[in-house]
Amino acid sequence: MGSRDTRERLIWHGMFLFFLGLLTGLTLPALQVARLGLSAHVSALMGAFFLMILGLIWTHVRLAPRARSVTFGLALYASYVNWGANLLGGIFGGSKMLPIAAGGQAAGAAWQETLVSIGLVSCALAILACSLFLLWGLRRGGSQQEEPA
Repeated sequence: MGSRDTRERLIWHGMFLFFLGLLTGLTLPALQVARLGLSAHVSALMGAFFLMILGLIWTHVRLAPRARSVTFGLALYASYVNWGANLLGGIFGGSKMLPIAAGGQAAGAAWQETLVSIGLVSCALAILACSLFLLWGLRRGGSQQEEPA
């Protein structure tokens, strides 16, 4: 997959996640914990902007092909799962991992809390790893292809 294709895919996924975030905002009254729905709405919008900005700067990321592919996958995974886990928390009432966002409202069943927790922990680890790859790929002097300032 070429750099241009990746850029376009990141921007497309960013716009799609933005759309999902807008739809999530419309669902707030129907959710068991509306505050977690609001978290999902904001998480989707933030993830969308992250993906679109990453698409815009992708040509400046200097990583080996395998590391680029992993970074791309981690960015998508973290953005979508963050939205999804927050949304599931709002649907289920799963507030164990999100006590502030849930505002002390009802907790979900044990399996629901576990599902939300796995989603949140995995997306946190994914975005941390993605950020490290991006920081490494954006460092100065990281490639012979770098253009003079």
